[in-house]
Amino acid sequence: MKRQIIITIILLIITAFITVSYFKNLNPPEIRTSKIMRTIPGNAPLIFEFNNDKSFYDIFNDNKLLAAVTGRQKLSELDTLRKLLLLNPFVSKYFTGQNIFVSLHPSLKKDIDLLLTMSCTSGFEPSILYQLIRQPNSGLLVTPIREGGKHGFNIYINTLKKRFYLIIKEDNVVSGSFSKELIEQSATYINKNDTPGFVLLSQQQNVNSLANLYINYKQLFNLFNVIFKNSDIDILKNLPLLPGSAALSLNYRSDALMFNGLTNIRPNEATGYLNLFSNQHPVTNHLKDIFPSTTASGINFAVSDPIEFETNLFQLQVKTGSNKAKDLLFNKIKAETGISLKTEFNNLLGNEFAVITTRYFEKYAIISINDGSKLKLLMTAACTMANENMGQLNYDKVPFYLLGDAYNIFKRPYFIIIDNYLILANSPGELNSYYDVYFNRKFLSKNEQYNQFDNLLSDKSNITFFFNFKNSQEILKQDLYPSFYNTFITNKPGWQDFYAASLQLSASDKSLYTSFSMRLNTDTFKVKQ
Repeated sequence: MKRQIIITIILLIITAFITVSYFKNLNPPEIRTSKIMRTIPGNAPLIFEFNNDKSFYDIFNDNKLLAAVTGRQKLSELDTLRKLLLLNPFVSKYFTGQNIFVSLHPSLKKDIDLLLTMSCTSGFEPSILYQLIRQPNSGLLVTPIREGGKHGFNIYINTLKKRFYLIIKEDNVVSGSFSKELIEQSATYINKNDTPGFVLLSQQQNVNSLANLYINYKQLFNLFNVIFKNSDIDILKNLPLLPGSAALSLNYRSDALMFNGLTNIRPNEATGYLNLFSNQHPVTNHLKDIFPSTTASGINFAVSDPIEFETNLFQLQVKTGSNKAKDLLFNKIKAETGISLKTEFNNLLGNEFAVITTRYFEKYAIISINDGSKLKLLMTAACTMANENMGQLNYDKVPFYLLGDAYNIFKRPYFIIIDNYLILANSPGELNSYYDVYFNRKFLSKNEQYNQFDNLLSDKSNITFFFNFKNSQEILKQDLYPSFYNTFITNKPGWQDFYAASLQLSASDKSLYTSFSMRLNTDTFKVKQ
């Protein structure tokens, strides 16, 4: 009996030890990730995380994806930095297996700088880096510096003829950049917010993920501001107003970049246009099937309950103060035409509506309707008809008040109704062009390369941003700052090697399930059978 009691006590002690050890070590990776990311200056809209392990580099060795995204020169610089610094025998053991966080930061010089941040294993001391100074033929010229009261190093890389700045922060966190301005900012940065700018992946997701992408939507505005001459780009203007952040994990494909995860919405700030769709259920997308073959970019919206959408839109308009002008407008329409355009339109609204721009700078609203014949009678009463099928609205900003911010570009548009689709444009010529597209079936969906790209996307969503790189070239020439446009057209491999990109947002328990996809052209990458 005593023997059984002793064995039982020993087993209990072992069980307790294992349990304590398990729970003690359950969260460190997630906690460490949070600590590292809090050291990154808060103006970063995007952070890419991957593990500094040979297997990761082997997977992407000679892969066109990363070279196309970053540009061959920048990728070569990062690879040189890895070989000369991270693989240096004096320091490699402190960095191997640690996660690297590459963050994008808009600069005062209308450029984008990269900051590399990672933690070191225990035992690392700044004095270890001093050994690089005494190492002959290392290809590095290392000079100690201090930035913001922190130890640092100015590392001149002979082969690149560039300086790389490195600082050592608390808790063995190291940050480095080719930009002195950014490293100074990083050295003095203090995160004073109780809520982090980025939501983190769960530990299980992080362990199983090859790489992660974090998005702070609010900071996208500053990014767009240094890339585009006009940051109020139609397709993008509502994205920085999304009050939340995303944590997406990489799904590896050799011909495409694909990230999936959740966008968490901060409920106390949920007053933007895109938030309206988080109250819906994902809907099968059909409008994309009738996008013109010349489509450069577009946003497809889908709602499971159009009436609820209109109710939520009205509540948003009350908050923004635009409801008073809306009421005055539709009361005026009722007095002059005898129709309740707002009520009747809401009853006829289908499940999808989109805004697209073509390579010829044409802008269309395509709106699904339950009964095109009934809507035509309503529209005719509020329009001046140019012919039997086409008319122009007699009142300003009707699409904006009926469907929200994305339709503000249609002030007093022309319209046609084809089958059960309402088509809006700002000129008769644009409508005639779409009429030709529709009846001669000149659709993007007839393109095989588009269909290969579309196969990467979910059939159901609530918001889908679409961007065709080739069709957008002239638009980008107009909208981008020259330095970024030159990068777009000259880098080989580069952005032109991609066919299209898409960001999909689907309502999921008051959050938005998020998918980002970007696929190479078929002539850039030959799919292996």
